[in-house]
Amino acid sequence: MTITRNRRVALGALAALMAASLTACSGGGDDGGSGTTEGAGADEIEAALQEGGSMTYWTWTPQAETQVAAFEKAYPNVDVTLVDTVGAGDANTKLQNALAAGDGVPDVVQIEYQSIPQFQLPGQLVDLTAFGFADLQDLYTPSTWGAVSQQGIWGLPQDSGPMAFFYNQEVFDAAGVEVPTTWDEYIDAARKIKEHDPKTCIGNDTGDAGFTTSMIWQAGGTPFQTDNGAVTIDLADEGTTKWADMYQPLIDDELLCQLPGWSDQWYGALNDGTIGSVALGAWMPGILEDGVPDGKGKWRVAPMPTYDGTPVNAENGGSAEAIPGAAENKLLAAGFLKWLNSSDESIEEFMATGGFPATVKQLESPEFLGYESEYFGGQKINEVLAAGASDVNEGWQYLPWQSYANSIFADTVGQSYLDKSSLLDGLAAWQDENVSYGTEQGFEVNGG
Repeated sequence: MTITRNRRVALGALAALMAASLTACSGGGDDGGSGTTEGAGADEIEAALQEGGSMTYWTWTPQAETQVAAFEKAYPNVDVTLVDTVGAGDANTKLQNALAAGDGVPDVVQIEYQSIPQFQLPGQLVDLTAFGFADLQDLYTPSTWGAVSQQGIWGLPQDSGPMAFFYNQEVFDAAGVEVPTTWDEYIDAARKIKEHDPKTCIGNDTGDAGFTTSMIWQAGGTPFQTDNGAVTIDLADEGTTKWADMYQPLIDDELLCQLPGWSDQWYGALNDGTIGSVALGAWMPGILEDGVPDGKGKWRVAPMPTYDGTPVNAENGGSAEAIPGAAENKLLAAGFLKWLNSSDESIEEFMATGGFPATVKQLESPEFLGYESEYFGGQKINEVLAAGASDVNEGWQYLPWQSYANSIFADTVGQSYLDKSSLLDGLAAWQDENVSYGTEQGFEVNGG
């Protein structure tokens, strides 16, 4: 195994890169994004692995080194060059640069679920149906499989991020607040925590696109739909409006801390109890353990609050691995990818250091469910997180240019947080900007 560490930010503005790729969407395949369709059967793939060769794998997961080492032990004739792409944003930019240059394209690459359409619709990914990967569907949760299998199979799920409610029991007890099971109870709890100590908040939000889309997803919204290249955007649909109406009082009454997520101030506020809870993906326990050390023994996890108490959930984050159409070693790539995200050995390596799986078998295993977290006061946190994975609403889609859409969120919906104006107005502005952008890139875009 060869390991390459790439910590440099790739050159070029994201918007320009997106424009370059999206303008070409109509030429990527006969149906506006069918992708590369060459493939092979299982026997041919296995023969290629036994014969061996070299391939390149781009990823930002910390578990990749041990996974690749285990793969190379199983297939000693295959040499995998592992490239650390740092994070999702850098990975997208680096991949787009390589595709545009026609040089240095990896054989297997990690891509966030929300970014798959960005590369799939222009025909830049291999449709894995041709390798028989449709047979793997039952291995994965419906929501993660749905994220990679719209009009083809564009990757295999690696991890998932079903949302959960992480809360500081000490903060809630001090304010005399019960863990909310509905969003009405959440707003009531937010008021009580603020009344108990004006310096504390139940949560924080300055306008985060990823959080907002997950919350709309949980509310039953489906504002983005793509069918054969035609995109419909309706940020006033029933689910989106339900979320905005629920969330508006939190902004109007200043019940949330105005601290940007993932900042040093945010970690500090979680550490000292200024922020009492977060609603994020199932990968959050590792973030708390590493970044909020003073919270050990204080934090717990509960199911997401819902609108009527009936369990329903959404994903927040998560990624898959895919094969670019320009990859040089597709047979090796297909064999490696299948092993990476469907073999017990690889998935167990991934979970050993905190990875949250997308595979049903691992999510239902007694060992996984029975894990008692010392940080969370001995709670069997995976029982909650795994149950959340089974409650995710189906039917969600991202925009083909979701990364760009997220980048303009602050200038549209984000303004509602700054001046306490209507979220629905901010969402309408976000819709208008996305309709214009998508149309400029050559898509047929219908505004709801």
